[in-house]
Amino acid sequence: MKKTFTINISGSVFHIDEDAYEKLQKYLQMLTSHFGTDADGREIMQDIEARISELFSEKMQLNEKDVICESWVDEMITVMGKPEDFIEEEEFEEESKKTTGTQETKIKRRLYRDPESRVFGGVCSGMAAYFDIDKVLMRIIFVLLFFVIGPFNFLIYLVLWIAVPKAVTTAQKLEMRGREANVSNIEKSIKEEVKEVKESYERLRNSESYNKGREKMSRLGDVAYNILKVAAKVLVVILGVAFILFGFVGIVGFLISMVIGQSVIHTAPFVTGFSPDIYLPDVANLFISQGSLTLLMIAIAFLVVIPLLAILFVGTKMVFNYKSNNKIIFLAGLGTWLVALIAVIFISVGQLDNYGERSSLSQSHVISCEECNTLYLELGEDLFEEDYNSGNSIDLNRMGLATVDGESILYGVPQLDVVKSNTDDFVILLRKRSRGKNDEIAKEHVEKIEYNFSQNDSTIYFDPVFTVGDDTNWLDQEVNITVKVPEGKSIYLGDEMVEIIYDIENVSNTWDGDMVGKFWEMTSDGLQEKELD
Repeated sequence: MKKTFTINISGSVFHIDEDAYEKLQKYLQMLTSHFGTDADGREIMQDIEARISELFSEKMQLNEKDVICESWVDEMITVMGKPEDFIEEEEFEEESKKTTGTQETKIKRRLYRDPESRVFGGVCSGMAAYFDIDKVLMRIIFVLLFFVIGPFNFLIYLVLWIAVPKAVTTAQKLEMRGREANVSNIEKSIKEEVKEVKESYERLRNSESYNKGREKMSRLGDVAYNILKVAAKVLVVILGVAFILFGFVGIVGFLISMVIGQSVIHTAPFVTGFSPDIYLPDVANLFISQGSLTLLMIAIAFLVVIPLLAILFVGTKMVFNYKSNNKIIFLAGLGTWLVALIAVIFISVGQLDNYGERSSLSQSHVISCEECNTLYLELGEDLFEEDYNSGNSIDLNRMGLATVDGESILYGVPQLDVVKSNTDDFVILLRKRSRGKNDEIAKEHVEKIEYNFSQNDSTIYFDPVFTVGDDTNWLDQEVNITVKVPEGKSIYLGDEMVEIIYDIENVSNTWDGDMVGKFWEMTSDGLQEKELD
């Protein structure tokens, strides 16, 4: 029992027994050694393998077998020819052509369309090769047929175009011309094609029109290169000027802002919420301790200015094209910038300790108004309203920084809620909160928070803001006001109370903004709008 192998020949898969495989492999190796591994040799071998694949496929169809045996390989070699046979044949043919002009053996022709000499579909050139006449004459015959059979001539051409296969492989091209598709003829055909292409290229290259066109293209290329070169220089200069302006304006603007505050850039359309009288270091001082602030401002200055200096340096190089030791400048700038970045990170992380603990303080106030069935809640006078409306403040999410008489004051907006009381009295509960490095420091910050409200008969006036005291940073300070209303009694929310009320629950689920200017009665289910008689 013989072994079988699966092989791929020119894209087709075959099964072959061991003896046939060894003989076929040896045959192909001899052909490869003869034709070489250059481009021409590879093309010849591709066409030879395509022809071998055709022969084996025909054999399988005739014998209804799916395994190539040794006898099939011998028959294929007989058809294609042995290397020693066609080597001797080449020498013999060369001598014959010199002496007697002997022609090669003819075989039965097959009709194909010739794609290499086609005008439309290659039908006429293929028929010319089949009948061994000039292809120009065949085309003239087709044209003359128009005057004999009329437009049916085009129909015949179209049918032949569809029905006649195109000569794709070298073997098919040989069969079209009545030449046997063996190794020798395949080699000759490919070499003739290569020779024809080379001769056509040489004729084109040596033609006067080609040389003139080449000279024109060379001149056109030089002109295009010079135009692009000038355009590139102009573009580089324009970009350089833009870099210089950006770097210079950025450095000057940043340094002035750091030195004299926000007043330099407050008029810019993209800057909102800042006052010309607010000093930027004062804003930073709200979040960072005084000892670390100076180092942080210096580090930030290097962090911002060094990239701007780099842009300015690149811009001057692009405009003036001077020589400099770019490597040293780059390494020095990069090193300084990295040190500044590390300093900013360490200082910022260090400040997080100031927010480590949270403390709160609650104060309960019973409203002394025994005969009051309705408590009126109104907003008191806003000491910072004029200052805020004039723009001398910044908003920090319910916290603000205002400048009064040249001093910066940090203030916040309280939040007011209304709930049911467990007693028969109106009660106001104040809850103050703040953060600190530890619990003791957090309590100290809570005690510095100042918030007041006042009573006039049945009306309570709540201050619209609270202050955090002198020399205190922003430490997430809060003031929460809870008004406890006994069941069966009512409150009235003044229109301006919308500034401080926050998410008051009620039976009708009315939004806070729609609750002001109305009376609300505390029922067993919660606050309910009171209808007036």
